[in-house]
Amino acid sequence: MAFDPHKPYNELPPLPPRADVETKAVLRKAVSASRAVAELKGLGATLPNQAMLVNSLVVQEAQASSEIENIVTTNDALFQAISAQSGADVATKEVLRYREALWFGYNALRDDPRLTTDLFVKLVQVICQCDTGIREHPGVFIGNARTREVVYTPPEGAELIRHKLDQLEHFIHSDTTLEPLVKLALIHYQFEAIHPFSDGNGRTGRIINILYLVQQGLLDLPVLYLSRYIIDNKSTYYRLLREVTANGAWEEWVMFMLAAVEETALLTRRRILAIRDLLHHSLELARQQLPARVYSKELIELLFRQPYTKGQHLVDAGIAERQTAAEYLKELEAIGLLKRRKVGKENLYLNVKLYELLTT
Repeated sequence: MAFDPHKPYNELPPLPPRADVETKAVLRKAVSASRAVAELKGLGATLPNQAMLVNSLVVQEAQASSEIENIVTTNDALFQAISAQSGADVATKEVLRYREALWFGYNALRDDPRLTTDLFVKLVQVICQCDTGIREHPGVFIGNARTREVVYTPPEGAELIRHKLDQLEHFIHSDTTLEPLVKLALIHYQFEAIHPFSDGNGRTGRIINILYLVQQGLLDLPVLYLSRYIIDNKSTYYRLLREVTANGAWEEWVMFMLAAVEETALLTRRRILAIRDLLHHSLELARQQLPARVYSKELIELLFRQPYTKGQHLVDAGIAERQTAAEYLKELEAIGLLKRRKVGKENLYLNVKLYELLTT
């Protein structure tokens, strides 16, 4: 029976597909993509404090993933909101909830290393700040925002959706001979096709991508920045999803996702190297120019947890008391490492060069 975008796709078949998804071209691409991810993981292992860099990279992923859903905020508003006490706008708050959900999922895997329907529900609840679960009501469809054309209608009925999620969960944890990154492409398609929630499906699906890489041991930390690649190739991404549904065109879809992983891993690796180099340069500059009473390695590393910092961050880290912290920040501004900005009633200090690395 031909696929009809106007009818609920209740016949969505379970994974794995009957088609050969590991063609010669796919396997070649999987090798190079896996190598890029392994190099990224290896680089992270050489860092003295991996978590120091993760926050900034996770925020970038959160922003890009939300932008795909037309939730747009500026880098500056986002980084300020993380550090400032003053209220953020609605879009910025939504992006920060994505970041919260990603960390929630990462920490959940440490307690229970499985990707489950219950975890997916908890992720979307964090993203949307709601207590709803699996979609129950009919009438949900995916359409072209410009033409209003219906391009896909996902399965309907909470029981059926749960069944399809159970099948997906079984596939995720089943022993297969598939390359893990090929399996990632299949999982991502299937979750998007099931479309289990009334809202937040895209963002939840992109978090699942990152968590899967961590769960498989391909990454230690959630630093792969896939959403930017999807934004840059948004029309192709949605076209290929539809081609799998309508025509079973798996090879092109898997190749697209492997390219996304490879290019993203290479980009993230370059970004981490650049941040690491900047950290080393900043440490040397501070050691040479700061008064001895101010300089410490811990202080400079703190400036790289996120672009904006403030006195309370130094206090919380045990580096200085409140008044001393304010003096330290002024000294850092005097040698050009930070730039002061007034946000509401607070003074925030921007690590300008780190900000530039993260936003270019």
